[in-house]
Amino acid sequence: MIGTLINAGAIVAGSGIGLIAHSKMPERISTMTFYAMGLFTLVIGIHMALQTQEIVLMIFSIVLGTIVGEWWDIDKRLNTFAAKFTRNKHAKNDLAIEKTNNGVIGVFLLFCMGSMSILGAIEDGTGQEPKLLMAKAVLDGFSSIAFAATLGWTVILAIIPLILYQGSITLFASFITRYLGASLITELTAVGGLLLIGLALGLLNIKTIRISNMLPSLVFVVIFGLLLQLWRPWTF
Repeated sequence: MIGTLINAGAIVAGSGIGLIAHSKMPERISTMTFYAMGLFTLVIGIHMALQTQEIVLMIFSIVLGTIVGEWWDIDKRLNTFAAKFTRNKHAKNDLAIEKTNNGVIGVFLLFCMGSMSILGAIEDGTGQEPKLLMAKAVLDGFSSIAFAATLGWTVILAIIPLILYQGSITLFASFITRYLGASLITELTAVGGLLLIGLALGLLNIKTIRISNMLPSLVFVVIFGLLLQLWRPWTF
């Protein structure tokens, strides 16, 4: 859970700066920060995706996972759920949010209702260096400066549900990987890398892809990988 703890620490630090400054992050700084994190996410995604040894497994997992995700429209459901508590004003910068009575819940949703949070927690849980959550920590740290300047000290309380949410995913991933072979973990990592590439394209404003609708791919790669492991135990 080291990645989640780093993430929470960045939010606390950013909130402290926001409370002291009582001013919003300049748009040019926040924009370039997101671009920098987009480039970093792209490199990490490519590195992870190229680890695959079963390209057909990756293709079937990403295609079927996307079909199921689009059918359920996970992205829309998450956005609808978050919209009940928050309203992003998209004012002078994209980090501004409306001050509401549900400030803690709202900030938590903005920090966690995304693919980076889930993929990062899984990466942490599979025993890898939590690079994605560390990148997310930078983004959340800058975001919390603006949030704290708007909502006050309640932003810091958002780390409690964040730790519970991301920590639960990390612990679950850690539990599951005990029963998966090294090859299957590699394929899970590779499919996660594909999703990160799509996420990076959005951060770089190249193409917005509904990555949340592709998350079922992570389930399919495990299912198909286990079946392949039974069929070809000597090679997988």
